[in-house]
Amino acid sequence: MIQKSKEKRGDFGVENPFGQPVHEFVGDEVQEVSPPRVRDISMNEAGTSLGKGKRKTTAPTGIRAFFKGGRDSSQPTIKACLHSKGKWQNTDMAIALWFYDAYAKKDVQLVVDSFRNTWAETGCTIMGDGWKDSRQRPLINFLVYCPKGISFIKSIDASDIVTNAENLCNLFVQIVEMVGSKNVVHLVTDNASNYKAAGTLLNERYPTICWSPCAAHCINLILKDIGEMGTVKTLVSLASTVTVFVYNHKYVLNWLRKTDGWKEIIRPGETRFATTFIALKSLHDHKDSLQALVTSGDYKKFLKMNKGKEVKQFVLDDRFWNNCLITVRIMGPIIRLLRVCNTDERPSLGYVYEGMFRAITGIKKLFRNNERLYKPYIDIINDRWDRMLRKNLHATAYFLNPAFQYDTGTFSTHPEITNGLLDYIESKVDWCSEENLTKEIGMYREREGSFGRKLAILTSKKDRPENWWKLFGCDAPNLQKLAIRVLSQTASSSGCERNWSVFERIHTKKRNRLEHQRLNDLVYVHYNLRLQYRHNQQKRSYDPVDYESIDKTEFWMVEEKQEGELDYEELEEELEEPPIHGQCSNSEQLEDDGDEAEDVDLETFQRRNFFNDEDDDWH
Repeated sequence: MIQKSKEKRGDFGVENPFGQPVHEFVGDEVQEVSPPRVRDISMNEAGTSLGKGKRKTTAPTGIRAFFKGGRDSSQPTIKACLHSKGKWQNTDMAIALWFYDAYAKKDVQLVVDSFRNTWAETGCTIMGDGWKDSRQRPLINFLVYCPKGISFIKSIDASDIVTNAENLCNLFVQIVEMVGSKNVVHLVTDNASNYKAAGTLLNERYPTICWSPCAAHCINLILKDIGEMGTVKTLVSLASTVTVFVYNHKYVLNWLRKTDGWKEIIRPGETRFATTFIALKSLHDHKDSLQALVTSGDYKKFLKMNKGKEVKQFVLDDRFWNNCLITVRIMGPIIRLLRVCNTDERPSLGYVYEGMFRAITGIKKLFRNNERLYKPYIDIINDRWDRMLRKNLHATAYFLNPAFQYDTGTFSTHPEITNGLLDYIESKVDWCSEENLTKEIGMYREREGSFGRKLAILTSKKDRPENWWKLFGCDAPNLQKLAIRVLSQTASSSGCERNWSVFERIHTKKRNRLEHQRLNDLVYVHYNLRLQYRHNQQKRSYDPVDYESIDKTEFWMVEEKQEGELDYEELEEELEEPPIHGQCSNSEQLEDDGDEAEDVDLETFQRRNFFNDEDDDWH
């Protein structure tokens, strides 16, 4: 009877079978209350149902003695329960305590341990990235990449470590030993000077491990440097003026949304430099709709505003659209290389060298090999590529990638590639003699033995490079082992950055009493379960934690259709500028015969103050 009464009024303050009680009165002493004696009552006191003006009463049961003071004894509605923040928190905490006490970390650890056999066969990359949380604590996240998938290892509070290269190196050593020094091929971190110094020290302790900066970070810095050029900066400012005007005036925005095939204009993000150029591409796609807007009668009332006049002048000026078009064509190959490097579904190390070469070649073609025009952009790319990113590991991966090696029309024979390969073999290979490796390299280049099979040549551009070597590298076992271990690695540490949002969500102000070890366990379980789910779904690459925001910044870089394996033809499409408005490709548009689908004025683009001519009425 007592239990039913408690259930009726929503009082479920019973002992938690899964651990310590978590309701708001945890720790209070429980007092035993005996029910009061029920006195006898007469019929006159009780009354009858037939008496007029009299209300029937019932004998008291004494149940109210068990009610907590100040609480409503009536049954709460479902809506009231849902609106009770305290009940939500208590329920969440009870479930969380049960999972934590049940040691869910152990189950996840078994999944991560299943990757270790793959690490021994293909090698692995340790991805590390430093960041600061909301309390400005320097933290470093460590993940391990292999073709089978990514696993989260741990997150370190590096408050006393990050400023000293030797201490940082000792931290890297701990992670390497956790993974296994024989399994680690590559360590990739961000580009800060302390990480670079620590990578050099680590190489002295483990000569077979190669350190390199994050390729995605380096490419983002290239985009940043180009975005700060005077011509591009002015163009971005004007494009921003148009976009802000559209979204600040509901009438204008609603008018555009009623047009056929309208899609929202992408606006630049604050932290990702690629979004600036993606926004320019999006704005150029809306050229026809915007010109129809400013020439319509509905726009006349906005001409009374100075901003409205400026926007109309921008939108109707061919030079504005000309510069938007050229800029997105310049940045197209670089952004698509960023997409290749930023994926975690397939190893990307074997495509960095070729992708950078194609980006440089594409810019030169765009400017018709006019050095005066393309030099400022090529200098920025070469500076970041030569000074920061390029390593012997990238040259080795390029040389061993059959998609490029067996494409005689595009394979580069530059001495730096061969020298990079030989330097890598001399410094990083310790399981076989250099003489045997050089013999097998000759077989690979001359297509001898299993490399000369017709099927090997046909599939060199279709299979993933590491899988191709497993099948056709049997006549060169030493080179086969080297190729599989190199071509199975990633070039980016972007997976670490995706873990930031998990860390922030778990470590909120209400949970900042959690010690760091428990917090690390929660992140470990949450992140690895997300990674496992993504791997089981086998869908296109997306943020395994904050996947709901995948489409906010990658409209231009990520196709909407489901992706399969990246073969050579797809790589060419990724690194080439796509046609605009269904027109012909860039190579066709830039032929010397001048038969272009859309005229572009390169000379006007290169003028810094192209909107401040005396014959203009811009200001």
